[in-house]
Amino acid sequence: MIFLFLPILLLALVLLGVTLWNARCWPRITAAQPAAPAHSISILIPARDEAANIAACLDAALAQGSSVREVLVYDDHSADRTAQLVGAYARRDARVRVLAPVALPAGWCGKTFACAQLAHAAHGPWLLFLDADARLRTEGAARMLADAEARGVSLLSCWPALELVSFWEQALMPLLNVVVFTLYPAPLALKRRDASLGLAHGSCLLARRDVYARIGGHALVRAELFEDVRLAQTWRACGELSLCLDGQDIVRVRMYRSFAEIWQGFQKNFFPAFRRERSFWAFIALHVIVFLLPFIFAPFVFTHPRAWPFAVTTGCVLAIRATLALRFKHPWWSVLLHPFSECILLALGLVSWWRCKRGRGVEWKGRRYHNEATGLVRDEL
Repeated sequence: MIFLFLPILLLALVLLGVTLWNARCWPRITAAQPAAPAHSISILIPARDEAANIAACLDAALAQGSSVREVLVYDDHSADRTAQLVGAYARRDARVRVLAPVALPAGWCGKTFACAQLAHAAHGPWLLFLDADARLRTEGAARMLADAEARGVSLLSCWPALELVSFWEQALMPLLNVVVFTLYPAPLALKRRDASLGLAHGSCLLARRDVYARIGGHALVRAELFEDVRLAQTWRACGELSLCLDGQDIVRVRMYRSFAEIWQGFQKNFFPAFRRERSFWAFIALHVIVFLLPFIFAPFVFTHPRAWPFAVTTGCVLAIRATLALRFKHPWWSVLLHPFSECILLALGLVSWWRCKRGRGVEWKGRRYHNEATGLVRDEL
């Protein structure tokens, strides 16, 4: 019977190895960099109902210094005071412009179209796409640009520090890093140009404008809800080099503030993150077998000594969580809540699959997205 348990332990050891490799070898954005050329960066912010976030985002963007040429905000049909707040900044600082919304074309997601509109209106040789909930740190934009030029990449993303305030944020949001950095070999992307190694975090994405225009930019991923990673993969497939580096010292982001926001936010991305349905089910199976099942069976090791691989696998999973908690400064108690948060992760995945495949689609920012035989269909709610 023990031989049935050993493959699970082997999987856990492999995932722990990938995690330790990422924690040890994945580079951060270089701390000290030469001054970036003046007026070289256009900061581009897609915003839909972001009145609660936009002011702090603009404050941080405008504090970046002379490297920033302009700060453009696309008001994506906001129903709140987003446009008025950006307009007030524009009257105080000539670098700030708000772009009026136009009708969202068929086959486009809201964010991808907003980013495409911003890029079209920008004038800087480098385009820095920021989510409205992202906060650049001092000299963050210049450091990103210097690192991109030093590494010879035309698309550079910073993986942000997660700002975790509420109980639900601290309990669940660390799973984002667990999902990514147990499976994605980040240091390998520095050496190989495979399209499958493309990774990006959409909250902070720097692109060279001429390359972006030449290969098609966000039009390449117009129908993607999981647009950031898809763009990085497509970028590489076009023969260009993209990288995602640890940007905790560059940008921080508070993605969601409540359980309801976390549920809705990850539900829209979970199933669409997978190219093939069988990959989704393989991921679900992996998390059930390796990340959850050992916690259920580990107590039986006291009465069934042959079940010791489950106990060791449990230790591997906790070591993974502890390693990532240390690297990304997650709260330590979130490690101990792993079985609870893992159950919610699995439920999220199943609901996302159901809504995409059997239900009415996924909802985000007042829009519902679902796929039919004719392609992406979008409904305004």
